[in-house]
Amino acid sequence: MADRPYTLLSCGMSIDGYLDSAGDERLILSNEADFDRVDEVRAGCDAILVGASTVRNDDPRLLVRRAERRSERVARGMAASPAKVTVTCRADLDPRGRFFTTGDAEKLVYCPASSGRAARTRFGDVATVVDASARVSMRGLCEDLAARGVARLMVEGGGTIHTQFLAEDVADELQLVVAPFFVGDSRARRFVDDGPFPFRPDRPAQLVEVRRIGEVVLLRYALSDRFAESA
Repeated sequence: MADRPYTLLSCGMSIDGYLDSAGDERLILSNEADFDRVDEVRAGCDAILVGASTVRNDDPRLLVRRAERRSERVARGMAASPAKVTVTCRADLDPRGRFFTTGDAEKLVYCPASSGRAARTRFGDVATVVDASARVSMRGLCEDLAARGVARLMVEGGGTIHTQFLAEDVADELQLVVAPFFVGDSRARRFVDDGPFPFRPDRPAQLVEVRRIGEVVLLRYALSDRFAESA
């Protein structure tokens, strides 16, 4: 078994790199055809990871939507949808949220050791709590997921999580969908924060696919030499 899962980052953003608007209403960055593509990618993964802010703000279900894809997974001896994973520093998530209450697959909550007791008190009935050390590293998280049998991990954000995976150089692929408009508001959340990213002018990421999906564009980048193994 590999020491970490094949890790795919999936994100939609505006032309100017924002994940959302600064307002309360969620910004739609894709279309139904692309949502179906994402659903197909989800169906091929063992686990989906989102950050605590995404769990709080979006109340996501993170389930495979199409019935035939769920049936195919079940026929292979898998849960109908992938396991769900999140990372929280303060354990301040609602255990009644859809992340925890929907789907039959395992839910995993990674947190620093300092929050472990609070996390187990809050989520112990609805999720498996995994203590890290002083902080949760994405490399350590991935190694733990691999030990639990996760071979393929899909990371759906948000910006802090994408930044950590990229800065720690533990992502193998980026699927980036660009919506045909600008947000133009620095109060809104960008795709990534500042960070020591491995992909710079002297080491660019490899663009392996450009696909038009209606009014949006999918850009696929290979971020490691493991990309060829996934094809």
